[in-house]
Amino acid sequence: MREFKRTDRVADQLQKELAVLIQREVKDPRLGMVTVSGVEVSRDLGYADVHVTLLGENDDERVAENLKILKRAAGFLRGQIARRIKLRHVPELRFHYDASLERGQRLSSLIDEAVADDRSRHDDEEGER
Repeated sequence: MREFKRTDRVADQLQKELAVLIQREVKDPRLGMVTVSGVEVSRDLGYADVHVTLLGENDDERVAENLKILKRAAGFLRGQIARRIKLRHVPELRFHYDASLERGQRLSSLIDEAVADDRSRHDDEEGER
């Protein structure tokens, strides 16, 4: 069984805390419904790459604006994390957009389309016999 590294434990804790903090403490009205999909912490705990997704329609402009808001709030969020988690050094937060949710939805719709097309072909063949 795999042992969890300290960086994994710190990343999990950061993900939980950031999810709550972004929802409740960041008061910018332009910020959409942001969810923290994952956090990767460097081995020296110097920085944390925070991957976020946005609910709703996501164009490049909206994504960029939300990332900019989160980047501006990074210092505040880091300070709040320092109060909640006992770490000697709180990692610098770097926010990234996670497009995997959108890709997954797109692939799922393509699969559904292909299945429906296959069924209609099969039904047409059955009707011709």
